[in-house]
Amino acid sequence: MKSVNELLKQAISESTCLQENEIFLVRDLFKGYEWNRISRSDRLLLGTLFLNYVHNTSTRLVPIEKTSSGQQRYKVKNI
Repeated sequence: MKSVNELLKQAISESTCLQENEIFLVRDLFKGYEWNRISRSDRLLLGTLFLNYVHNTSTRLVPIEKTSSGQQRYKVKNI
């Protein structure tokens, strides 16, 4: 099993493949079976770390609203 830091690196790397104006959740950056294998506590931590990464680095990602289930949605801003 990958560590949360490795999962964060994977999510950041995968986010570079997204197109402008695309809206996504962190879970969308993983294959379905990969996401399901991550423990709930690690998924929560990963979400927090990804949001901190977006806030604290110069990136083209912008956090927007949360879903009804409390998941943070992101948008790829225009360059």
